Amino acid sequence: MAHGLVPLLGRSQGGTRPLGGQRRTPSGQRGGLDAIDWSAPWLADWRQTGEPLAERVQRDGLSCAAALNQAGAAPLRFVPQSALPAGEAYEAFIARTGQCPTRDGLHDFFNGLCWLRFPLVKRRLNQLHVAQLARTGVQPVRGPARDALTVFDENAAFLRAPDALWDALRTKDWSAVFGSLRPLWQQARLLLFGHALLEKLVQPRKPITAHVYRVSPAGDSMDDLDHWIAADLSARSLAAKPFAHLPVLGVPGWWNANSDPAFYADATVFRPPK
Repeated sequence: MAHGLVPLLGRSQGGTRPLGGQRRTPSGQRGGLDAIDWSAPWLADWRQTGEPLAERVQRDGLSCAAALNQAGAAPLRFVPQSALPAGEAYEAFIARTGQCPTRDGLHDFFNGLCWLRFPLVKRRLNQLHVAQLARTGVQPVRGPARDALTVFDENAAFLRAPDALWDALRTKDWSAVFGSLRPLWQQARLLLFGHALLEKLVQPRKPITAHVYRVSPAGDSMDDLDHWIAADLSARSLAAKPFAHLPVLGVPGWWNANSDPAFYADATVFRPPK
């Protein structure tokens, strides 16, 4: 079933509790999957696929790789991290074998969910990584293209928004983004993609910031997004740093505290442009 992109407003759960709640108790069950709060607004598009898999890991004692394989929707198989030969690049191994080394824990669990729901984007990212490796080899420092590919994979969010809102976000005009243009968020759609970003938000903190990639698919489903973004991605465009920065808990309707304009006065989080 195709999922729609998350509407940004109208998800308040009332009271003083942050939207989606916070579970801050450390967990040892399969690397903390039991700490995921699937009612969090930023997980609305991931819940249908992710929650049953997380429950299966916890209930049946499956590894993350085994649970993800049971979903049967990825264009590859998930294997233990030990399957990755010493000295072989992770991306090269995926391209060569059609297998994704997967550890038990939040980071690789969310990465697996991304493979399930965005198979074309993940495959395209892998192809671009491998092309860069073929050109430069494994270097101690990643070049601009591989660095941007990693940022996208780990920390991207996808946004469809009116021009005025996007332009203000790119220039970090926070008083416009969350003040005068706040009503425009009702016309925006946002979906978090980066698996490290999703992992960090299991323990929500105000400074958590996404690298936002503007999209314009014909429809709102994750399948529409998957096709559009996979066709749009290139190493050259990513190396040009097409991202805007968005402190995620500032999104209207995603965190109770941001209904107070003073929330955005924190310049350590909502930083002015350089």
